[in-house]
Amino acid sequence: MVTARSGGKVHVLAGAHHFRFDNGLPPALTVEPGDTVIFECLEAYGGGLGPDSTVDDLKRLPFDAVHCLTGPVAVGGAEPGDAVEVEVLEITASQWAWTGVFPDIGVLAEELGPDSWALQIWHVGDDGRAELRPGAGVRVPVEPFCGVMGVALAEPGEHLTMPPRRVGGNIDTRHLIAGSRLFLPVEVPGALFSVGDGHLAQGDGEVCGTALETNVTVGLRFWLHKGRAPRAPQFETSRPTTSRVDGMGYLSTTAPVQDLREGVVASVHDMVELLTERYGLSRIEAYIVCSAAGDLRISVPKLGPTHQAFVTFNVPRAIFVTEPGG
Repeated sequence: MVTARSGGKVHVLAGAHHFRFDNGLPPALTVEPGDTVIFECLEAYGGGLGPDSTVDDLKRLPFDAVHCLTGPVAVGGAEPGDAVEVEVLEITASQWAWTGVFPDIGVLAEELGPDSWALQIWHVGDDGRAELRPGAGVRVPVEPFCGVMGVALAEPGEHLTMPPRRVGGNIDTRHLIAGSRLFLPVEVPGALFSVGDGHLAQGDGEVCGTALETNVTVGLRFWLHKGRAPRAPQFETSRPTTSRVDGMGYLSTTAPVQDLREGVVASVHDMVELLTERYGLSRIEAYIVCSAAGDLRISVPKLGPTHQAFVTFNVPRAIFVTEPGG
């Protein structure tokens, strides 16, 4: 049974930062079902990168200092076996963001090799889109969301935000924008919810390993469902899960494969090649665009031992200011 939906208190939480899920952390705040919390969240490295950063700054970052979280918040009455519902009310973001290419993460990391370090700084224009660089003709719509939302695991000790787990974490789901609802299984008293990893935008798959990373302020309202814990995170969206700039259609690359990972690599590789040829982007720029705005899809799963999977990668044509020759 869901706790009665009624107006609750509004709390503000800023400065309560940590980098691990840990059920031993004392709650920075305790709320009741129906309460709203305004979270102030720093970019993934907790202020390690900003609008004036360079690729050398990226190289100096300790990889294990990610992601910066705000919390934890305890939900009154939450017990193991319950579900906490996180209602996303509003998200505001900084007008800049960064996308990094690291040589050891990302779909094409092995292909690009150890010298593939790159840092892209984006700035949001008056049209509400983030520009790749002046003259590139690539403008990505801004749809802020938080890449990390989760509650504490039952297992004691510190747990990295990656990989995504049954209790949430680095789920990087671009559909959790304002108006959506996330349902998380409770494993410890109070649930101990934390949030961070703000994004201006991201494609499904985040194929280079980062999105448009930035600082965000997010308003979340908490509800409690007694005895209704899902097996893994579930969510409801506030709009269709296609891109909101799909009116001009898509560029799509495909890969019929036995192994899904090989299909992911092949379809992204081919899209990078297509974008460099058609729009004059460098390979790294094309890769960054794929992570920022491209959606990875499994069109056909492998249905049997003699069957192949069919992977597609889709990039909305509307992010390009002009078509070739236009």
